[in-house]
Order: sequence, then structure tokens, then C-alpha cells
Amino acid sequence: MKTVNHWIGGKTVEGASGNYGPVTDPATGEVTTQVALASADEVDAAVQVAREAFQTWGQSSLAARTKVLFAYRALLDANRDAIAELITAEHGKVHSDALGEVARGLEIVELACGITTQLKGELSTSVSSRVDVSSIRQPLGVVAGITPFNFPAMVPMWMFPLAVACGNTFILKPSEKDPSAANKLAELASEAGLPDGVLNVVHGDKVAVDALLAHPGIAAVSFVGSTPIARHIHTTASANGKRVQALGGAKNHMLVLPDADLDAAADAAVSAAYGSAGERCMAISAVVAVGSIGDELVEKIRERAEKIKIGPGNDPASEMGPLITAAHRDKVASYVKGAADQGADVVLDGTGYTVGGFENGHWIGLSLLDNVKTDSDAYRDEIFGPVLCVLRAETYEEGVALINASPFGNGTAIFTRDGGAARRFQLEIEAGMVGVNVPIPVPVGYHSFGGWKDSLFGDHHIYGNDGIHFYTRGKVVTTRWPDPSEAPAGVDLGFPRNH
Repeated sequence: MKTVNHWIGGKTVEGASGNYGPVTDPATGEVTTQVALASADEVDAAVQVAREAFQTWGQSSLAARTKVLFAYRALLDANRDAIAELITAEHGKVHSDALGEVARGLEIVELACGITTQLKGELSTSVSSRVDVSSIRQPLGVVAGITPFNFPAMVPMWMFPLAVACGNTFILKPSEKDPSAANKLAELASEAGLPDGVLNVVHGDKVAVDALLAHPGIAAVSFVGSTPIARHIHTTASANGKRVQALGGAKNHMLVLPDADLDAAADAAVSAAYGSAGERCMAISAVVAVGSIGDELVEKIRERAEKIKIGPGNDPASEMGPLITAAHRDKVASYVKGAADQGADVVLDGTGYTVGGFENGHWIGLSLLDNVKTDSDAYRDEIFGPVLCVLRAETYEEGVALINASPFGNGTAIFTRDGGAARRFQLEIEAGMVGVNVPIPVPVGYHSFGGWKDSLFGDHHIYGNDGIHFYTRGKVVTTRWPDPSEAPAGVDLGFPRNH
């Protein structure tokens, strides 16, 4: 059986703990790989390697760093398919979706290639007699990233390219459910010329995570995952004196006003709810239909959802793949099975779906729940699967109040032809990312990604300007130099003396 080991100091390092976790092909249910699970001592060894590398990398020139990043960008581009194949094999998402994941990660690498302009400081001259003040930003040291299973390439690339571009060294702890993409990213970085020890990959479970959060040699931690874990990461790492950005879960709403193009809204709802099998924190999982359009909108969504082809991710005909594990599949199914008892109309029930020839895969079909109540489990919880809830509201104000009452505030969208209503929505809604006739408003790389309320713990969003500020710390230098004419007697600098 294939074993995925750690990547430390520019080379593969075999696991020493003796503990391994299974990695499953979601389409077949077969365990295809085992991944080494690091002990606290192994985490410490990786931190020591990263600290040693920082002594040189942190002092390297911007030109040297960007040279590596440009070469890295080219290698990632040339290896898109290979990375996507690893994602499909271990996560299950269809190949086209995996390619899209790689493309979105590349955006942040491209941002990092321009770090020379992003790290420019500020200068104020003559704030007093011959006194100048400058502001500069410097790297933190060793920083860590803990990333989720749903985007095993993109989310790591949201973190480490900016971190190393800013002069830090990095320890990545990817999900143990689909670890291979992380190793591939690190290997390509080494091939691009990134010095040994600057980017390290340590695989593991809670033991490794807790070791990273407690280690005094780590200055900052980035995390993307569920809200309970994000809260724990933020509380624990902060208590240990670390800078933290911890992105949590979501319950993203799409408000559809009566004047909206319902065909466009239905297309968007299907894509945003069921794409990547709903396993994404920016999925639309709740549609709020305003006024009398609810029945027509639900019917249009149903018609489209029934046509989605589900199958193995490596089949070009497949539009949606399986879920990551059988346990997760069963959990998602439980919300659908209990929906009717909690007042919902089950328009589509995908819980009995299977794929011929792949009966042991982690399959589930598309589910559509209408007239969902706000106190039901299917609405309150982040399901993280292909389940779309439809709620009804009589007015725009009622719809906004419903959305703002949610404890989550990651992303949201409005569909309307009315510019005034859209303007009000983007100002009144309590979420970090807003789409206007755009169902999944994930910002481009040079704007920052992050939510509000229980969707983000910490002061900084991820990537963009916030990411650069997170991975650096500011320093202000006040300087006063005497005029050359005031040089001590006997020292001739070629300047006339004042008499």
C-alpha cells in the first residue's frame, strides 16, 4: 500500500510515530493509501528545521524570493492535471472542479509574485528638523497552516505562498483524509528553487495540531475548517501567544427578490448548492424566496437538479462526485431523513442514490428541501453536502432579518434587477462576502477572503492585503542625522563649514 510521509527540510521524511491513518478513494470506498501521523516530537523536529531555514530566508532579498515564486507558478501551471488527479483520487470531486481549485490557488501564487510592491513601506521626511520617519514590515518567523479536506490544494495555496514571499518559513498540516496534494505542492516548490526547510509538510491528526498550537517556536497559525474547531484553534493558539486567523463554518444564504431572473437564479442555486457535492464553505445552502415566487423557483431548481449526472470524479461525464467518507455521507443523509418530521417538504431525496459498478462508494444524490423552518436541524447546522434548503419570506426586510439572525456570516448573495435593493443589501447584510447576482462571491486573489460572526475568529481575513499584513509585523523607524557641515573638527567631508 502506498504511504504518504512528511516533507521536511526539502525531502521526504518517513513517519516515526508508528501511527498511520487510512486514505480512501471515495468513488470505490477502497483504502488506497496510508498517511503517517506525526507525534509531538516530529512536529518539534519540523519546527527546528524551519527555524534554521528562517535565519537565511528571512534575510533574503525580495528579488531572490520572487525569482523562486515565478518559477513555482510556471511549474504549478505545467502540473495542473497531475495535482487535480490527486485531488480527485482522494477527495472525489470531478476533474474539472479540481482543476478550478488549482486555478484559484494559482491566483495567490501570482499575488505573491508581486510581493515587491506589496511590501513597500512608507516614509515621511522632515517631520522635525532633519528627522525622518519610516514604516516597514518584516516577517514573523515560523508560521503554520492547518487546512481542511474539501480544498486540499487551494486552501494551502491561500496561505504558504504569501507567507514565504513575506520572508517566513512555513509548516503545513493538511487534512489527513486527502494528503497527497500537499506533498506535491511542496515537491514542486523545492523544484522551483525554494530552499530546504522553508516549506514543510507534517501530516497528522489532533496530536499534531495540538503540538503546533502549543509550540513556542511558531509565531502564527492560519486555519480553515468548522466553527467549533476554529474557535478552539483561536482560543488555544492565542493563549500561547500566537497570531491567529481561524476561518470557520458557514450557512450561506441567497436572497431572491420577486423581480429576479428566476432562470438565472435557479441556475445559480443549483451550481452553488451542489457543486463540489456541497463540500465547500462558500456553498449556498439556503435560498430565501421573497413574495410569491417560491413555488416557481423551487420547480425550476428541481428540474435542473434532476439532470445533474453523479459519478466518479475521473469520468468526464460526471458533474458531481461522491462525498469524502462514508461517515460524512451518512451524516448528510440524516438531515434529509429527518427533514419532514421537522416541517420541511422533501422535494428531492438523494439519500438512496448509488452508482452502478461503484456500489461501495460514498454516494449521495441531490436533495431539495422546501418550506424549511429556521429552528430545524437542516437549517441551523452546516450540513456540508448536496442539500439545499428553501425558506420563504414575505418582504425584503423579512428576508434580510432572517439572514442576519444566523450565527454565521461567511458569504451571501442577492438576485434582483433592482440596483437600489442590491445597494441596500450589500450595506445591511451581516456577512463578510456579498454577491450581487453572483452566487458564490469568493474574492479574487488581490482582495481578502473572510466572514463575520461565527465564520471568522481573529482580526485578519485570508490572502489579499489582510494576508500580507497577517504574515508580517510593522516597525516604525525614526531617524535624525546631523548635517555634514557639523562634522567634528579634523574630518573633511568636502562640505563648507558654517561660521
